[in-house]
Amino acid sequence: MLKTNLIYFFDAQEFEDIIVHYLSFGEHQLAKKALKMGLEQHPSSHGLMLLQSEIFILDEKFEMALQLLEYIEKLNPFDEEIALQKASIASKQGDHKTSISHLHKALEISEEPSEIWNLLGMEHLLAEEFEEAAYFFKNCLGDNPDDYPSLYNLIYCYDQLEQIEPAIECLNEVLEFDPYCEVAWHQLGKILMKSGRTKEALSALDFAIISDDTFTGAYIEKGKLLESTGKLNEAIDNYEVALNTTEPTAFIHKCIGRCHERLGNFDLAQQFYLKSVQLEPSNEKGWESLIYFLISQKNYKKARHYLECALENNSDSLELWKCSVDLYIQMNKKDLAIAASNKILELGHYYPEVLIQLIDLFLEKKDWEKAHNIAEEAFAAFPENRDLSLRVAGCCLILERTEEGMFLLNPKKLSVEEKVSFQTLFPKLKNLVSHS
Repeated sequence: MLKTNLIYFFDAQEFEDIIVHYLSFGEHQLAKKALKMGLEQHPSSHGLMLLQSEIFILDEKFEMALQLLEYIEKLNPFDEEIALQKASIASKQGDHKTSISHLHKALEISEEPSEIWNLLGMEHLLAEEFEEAAYFFKNCLGDNPDDYPSLYNLIYCYDQLEQIEPAIECLNEVLEFDPYCEVAWHQLGKILMKSGRTKEALSALDFAIISDDTFTGAYIEKGKLLESTGKLNEAIDNYEVALNTTEPTAFIHKCIGRCHERLGNFDLAQQFYLKSVQLEPSNEKGWESLIYFLISQKNYKKARHYLECALENNSDSLELWKCSVDLYIQMNKKDLAIAASNKILELGHYYPEVLIQLIDLFLEKKDWEKAHNIAEEAFAAFPENRDLSLRVAGCCLILERTEEGMFLLNPKKLSVEEKVSFQTLFPKLKNLVSHS
């Protein structure tokens, strides 16, 4: 019919099947053409009108969809699909409360509630109502213990609520139903590891691997656990198995590199760090590990080369600009360190630790005026920060703004640590605090 413009008769259900088929394959234009033909032959078809409202929603024509749904609801007020589509519209508009209300209405009508429980869980999750979300995901899991997406979401809710024991209890219930559920063992291992129960976590991860010896995630978590306990060679073995069970990733190479670095296998560490950034040039964590490794080896020339490569791929990365500051300080290139610090501030990272590092660079250059201006502005933003007030005070005193400097310094109330810090920053003024 589409190719020839000839008209053949199909019943409404056949049109629905054709439209759903096109929608499931993302062929929206063909779905619209089929819908147009269907409505021409069956203008009062309830199912076709619902598909029309669904297409309106896909096209973000929410008002048109709502008007059509109101009309359909008058014809058939007990169709759960109407409430579900209204819920979808509210959710897309960020109105999770209204979406939840529509979903509860659908739940009253529905004879198969599991899909609606899942939708309710997701809406509560989006609204950061974790207890309510957990309730519905637990319902889904009770109905189908193999519903892994609901299991992951439920564990996430417990994690946000910091409810470790309910999470463990939930996973044990899944394992009672299916003792070889590798996903449950894996999640149990992660939770036990996070709660410091290392031996039990290792046992759970071993069971995950027994349940599925190709389960990459279990090998990675076991590697991380062994690494954290100092069993670096065993950790490397598990990371390498993980490499053989999936496509090579930057993350796994970085982990192996880190283990070799801790073992003192510096050539191997460098090889794995380099492989990490080659696999994923946009992964800033890989670059960060490589650059800090080279800094630790005092190989500043290579570190700078790779830093420049990293910034080509990640020019707005705060972590890489922090690497830049640290590298240039080590290289004694203060002007470049200052430029990198300013870039961090431009990217919106206006925090005391960044400002203090920048001020100290100007102090080392003995550019008292510049250091004072930055310190004063920073202190105005963070008036409770004692490190900043000490720097403003010292700059004032050196610039002969004595009264202001002494007021801010208040030598008699300085702690021992503050005295040491002040004397280190301003050696010329150490007598001001040495006897206070």
